[in-house]
Amino acid sequence: MDLLLKDKIVIVTGGCSGIGWGITQRCVKSGATVIACQRSENGADRIADLVSQGYNAEFMRADVSDPESIVNFVANVHSKYGRIDALVNNAGITIECDFFEMSLEKLDMLWATNQRSVFLMSQAVARHMKEQGGGHIVNVSSNHSVASVAGYEMYAATKGGISSMTKAMAWSLGKHNIRVNTLSPGLTMTEAVQQVAVEKPHLVKPFNDMHATGQVSSVEDIANVATFLISEMSNAITGTDVVADQGVAAQLVRTDDLV
Repeated sequence: MDLLLKDKIVIVTGGCSGIGWGITQRCVKSGATVIACQRSENGADRIADLVSQGYNAEFMRADVSDPESIVNFVANVHSKYGRIDALVNNAGITIECDFFEMSLEKLDMLWATNQRSVFLMSQAVARHMKEQGGGHIVNVSSNHSVASVAGYEMYAATKGGISSMTKAMAWSLGKHNIRVNTLSPGLTMTEAVQQVAVEKPHLVKPFNDMHATGQVSSVEDIANVATFLISEMSNAITGTDVVADQGVAAQLVRTDDLV
């Protein structure tokens, strides 16, 4: 245990699955008390297991696509713990859809869950951070914010919006000693991606070959970056987009295909 986050109160949205679950585990092992929220009760058992191991964690249900749910969730966290030191806006959904088939319903769902929620959650939490003298916010975006593929137009738009919004938030909140950064992972070996690899083993090599390092990031890799960004180790960093994708977005073209 490195105790980078000793005694810190940290909110992780979508904190019981995927990258969020990795961040929750890394934060509690670094000494933080983590309040992990999800839309459903799924994941509550995972938090209970962390508590049984002696870590400080709590599950609270919240639907980040619902503004009222956000307000109530943040009020409950602050009422119970008296402060909020860090917020990781990780909750989000992925919808891949043919350009001509994207419905208004899907579009609105992506915007409300991925982008609007980040603003509203940050706004609610930052009110308390301002009063307590500071804090750290990490908005989880995606490397789709800098390069994307067909069928991900609206997903990429929400992630690009997060990255752009973070830059403005850094200036709005910097005067209150609140740092705001974006963490943009690429393909990450979450449980869902692991399942794809099991069901379609022929994709494992192409997945690895996409990356400059020849490997897909683990959930722990991304969690380490998130922990760094909400720790005092990164006090000089705000308004920055940290693209953690093993070099995928850095490549202009695959030159070996041109030989």
